[in-house]
Amino acid sequence: MSENNPYNTEFYNKSEKNDRPDPTTSGTEQRPYFKERNAQGHIWVGLFLVLIGVVYLLKRMGFIFPDFMLSWQMFLIVLGIFIGFRKNFQGPGWLILILVGSLFLVNEFFLFNALRKFIFPIALIGAGLFFILRPKKTYEFITQDPNTGDPTGKRTYRGSISNEDIIDATSIFGGTKKKVLSKNFRGGDMVNVFGGSEIDLLQADISGTAVLEVTAILGGATLLIPSHWNVVSEAVAILGEVKDKRVSMGNVDTTKTLVLKGTVILGGIDIKSF
Repeated sequence: MSENNPYNTEFYNKSEKNDRPDPTTSGTEQRPYFKERNAQGHIWVGLFLVLIGVVYLLKRMGFIFPDFMLSWQMFLIVLGIFIGFRKNFQGPGWLILILVGSLFLVNEFFLFNALRKFIFPIALIGAGLFFILRPKKTYEFITQDPNTGDPTGKRTYRGSISNEDIIDATSIFGGTKKKVLSKNFRGGDMVNVFGGSEIDLLQADISGTAVLEVTAILGGATLLIPSHWNVVSEAVAILGEVKDKRVSMGNVDTTKTLVLKGTVILGGIDIKSF
């Protein structure tokens, strides 16, 4: 952290989850392990929008494209490819978009709706398997006063629990709910497409600066953040918005800074403290 830069600009690298030094291998105290993070999310979003704009411009100029090239199914496929690059093709989200788009595209433009009678049963089976394979558990937490640390009551939480310092959440045609308990939270990556996610950081803590990169396309994200954290939004909103709805107590701690980066298109990010 320099005198001219209020943030620590050495943010995490996605490869750190599997590339951290082992503090037990040295007799000396290990300093926090950071790498410079190359944030390229805005570049991929820009290329995605430029590609769509170029195709429509060429069509307006008289160029002829096959009908399926400008269909909503192709939009899902391209969006899936975009998210795949964005997430290094990790996780199932990008693949779901490509499969859904491909299924409907082949059915409408090549099989002339011959698969229509099978789509609804397949969707029901997929939804059932989703709920079976991803059951949610219920947890009970003792809430604390952020200033004194005294217990203030109990709260029931239904969702997933994470102790990781770096989170990775993807919501496509659905929702994700996650509570973070890490006391050295450093940020992460969130992708919401036609869906939403809720990340609860009320039981977490940070030291210095954490960076959370959010991509919300026709979707939204809710962040539950302690009221004394300093939140800096650097996200680009296109027909969307980032709202900080926390109740300020006038005791913002600038040593605990959460920087929001990313892109919001036809969506939103809500920041709350309860």
